[in-house]
Order: sequence, then C-alpha cells, then structure tokens
Amino acid sequence: MEDYDLGMDNIGLPSDPSLLAAQVAESRVFFLQLAGPWRERVSVVLGGWERCRPDYAVARTRYPYLVVELVTGGRGRCHIDGVEHRLEAGVCFASGTRTACQIETDAEAPLEKFFFALAGPGAARAVAQAGLLEGRARRAGALGELRELAEDVTREGRRHGPAAPAICARLAEVLLLKIGEEPVRAAGAGRGTAVAAALENFERCRALIDAHAADWSRLDDVAAAAGLEGSSVCRLFRRFLGVSPHQYLRRRKMALAAAYLLEKGGRVQDAAASVGMDDPFHFSRSFRAVHGVPPSALVAARR
Repeated sequence: MEDYDLGMDNIGLPSDPSLLAAQVAESRVFFLQLAGPWRERVSVVLGGWERCRPDYAVARTRYPYLVVELVTGGRGRCHIDGVEHRLEAGVCFASGTRTACQIETDAEAPLEKFFFALAGPGAARAVAQAGLLEGRARRAGALGELRELAEDVTREGRRHGPAAPAICARLAEVLLLKIGEEPVRAAGAGRGTAVAAALENFERCRALIDAHAADWSRLDDVAAAAGLEGSSVCRLFRRFLGVSPHQYLRRRKMALAAAYLLEKGGRVQDAAASVGMDDPFHFSRSFRAVHGVPPSALVAARR
C-alpha cells in the first residue's frame, strides 16, 4: 500500500483553489481541522456536497489528504492512476495524497456528489478496507443509506459545534464500513443471473424512492414507476434490505424532515407538509418511531 504522507505542505487557507474545485454550480461545504495533529482515528478535515457545472474538470497529482467521493446524481468519468471509471449514482471512489486523479462531468447530466477529505492515523486503513484505494471504484447498492450518512456528516460539519470533529469522525467510519459492505453483497449475484436481475430491479426501486420520497406515500406509487407488481416490490425489499418498501419510504421521509427542521427551522406542520404528510400528529408519531425523539426536539435544538 502507498505510504500516505498527510503532511501540510503548502495547504493554504480554506479558500485555496487547490482544496476546492471552482466549477461548481451549488455546494454545501464545511471545514473542520485543516492542520494536524488529528486526534480522531479517521478525522474529517473538510467536505460537503456539490452540484457541478457542465465544465467541471479536476486534474491533480497531489493533495494534502485522502479524499472519498460518493456520486449521487448525474454522469461523468474519472481516471485514478490511469484507470478509467464511469461515474453515476451509487459509485464511490477515492484518491490518495499522491494519486493522479482526473474527474470530468457529462455536460448534459452534471455530477452531483459528496466529498470528504480525511486524515488521521487510521484514515488510510479505513479507506483501503472500504475497497477504495489502489485505483479502484465501487458501486454501492445502498445508495439511500449512504446518502443519509453523507448528509449527516455534512450537516454536523456545518453546525460547527465543539463535538463536530468527533461526531463527523464516527459517522465517516460508518460510511466507509457501509461502502465496503454493500458491493461485497452485490458482487455475489454474478452478471447475467436471475439474482443479478432481481438486484437490479431492487436498486431501481430504491433509487426511485430516494428521488421521490417527499412526494410518494403508497407502495402503488413505487410499483407503478418501476413497472412492477406491488408484491414483487415487497419481495425485493425483504430479500435485499430486510425491510418493507413502506418502512424504507418512511425512513427516507423522516430523514428529509429532520434535515428540513435542522436547516430551515419552522413549524412541525411545515416539516410534515414538506414530505407530503397532511396529518402533523401522524407525522410526529412516525418521526419519533424513526429518530427516537419528537420533531419538536429538533426545533428546540435549533433555537
């Protein structure tokens, strides 16, 4: 394995263009601890989410940190130490401190992605165990879960609380564990088999829920969009995720609602309406069932 030197030569300030790409249409970025020593085993130095412009292009041969990226939308391609990978929703990849890395977006479908720069004594091992070093990219089946974790890291990093470095560190470790776990499970299916076809249908259904969670409320919505019978959708979710599609949809709705309350505040009924729920009492029960606290607790925490 490459000897990853996480030194701070010529790192510059947070606005240093060598740390962030300029061709970004929209972003939510945070900075935690740019310079060591890092106390956490896997420290998140900076990161966030970005929607790329059609002219987005990055080419670097050196960077102060390890970088892990999760594509959540759009299309593109990357070259990692000369190995080309197609980028689309669900693809994860990483680059080391001395990795030749080039990333380009498809101008007609610009990339949307999370990125996290990592340091600390256990960062290289954690990224390697996720299967993301040495020029490799991986496709993760649980895009919805990974997106939730990446959103959690970004939200906590942007809150700038005293515990933010520790919280982000723990969440990043879970994110890497999930990235390493999901492709292994999917790889056992084998291409061209009935299992692979079922997995493809499942991932398509889950991606549809991820994209339309705020608007959909019934299994029929998912089944109709996927062109499948409702019973087939249920079997797919039980088989590959161990939950019903309704449980997964509710969890996605409550994740969106929590983000709404933390970022925008407002009334509980406004958060309920933002995820297509007209009954605030039913919404509150669902929220508590998923998150363990009532939505009012997040409203109070934001004040």
